Amino acid sequence: MFGIGELTILLLVIVAVLAVKRLPDLTRSAGKAARILKSEKRALRDEDGDGPRSSPRVIRGETTERDS
Repeated sequence: MFGIGELTILLLVIVAVLAVKRLPDLTRSAGKAARILKSEKRALRDEDGDGPRSSPRVIRGETTERDS
């Protein structure tokens, strides 16, 4: 039978083979996350340096109608 060492090596090989297919997606997602964090950090730094803003910051997204 297999020992703990052989089972560990076999498990690592299986994980490596399965991860090869998803590696480009994972790196792409990590890059997007890094860019988002970097831009948010820059926005916070700019906000702190300017003091209070006279106009609100516009965030693009979906518009919804208000219920009266």
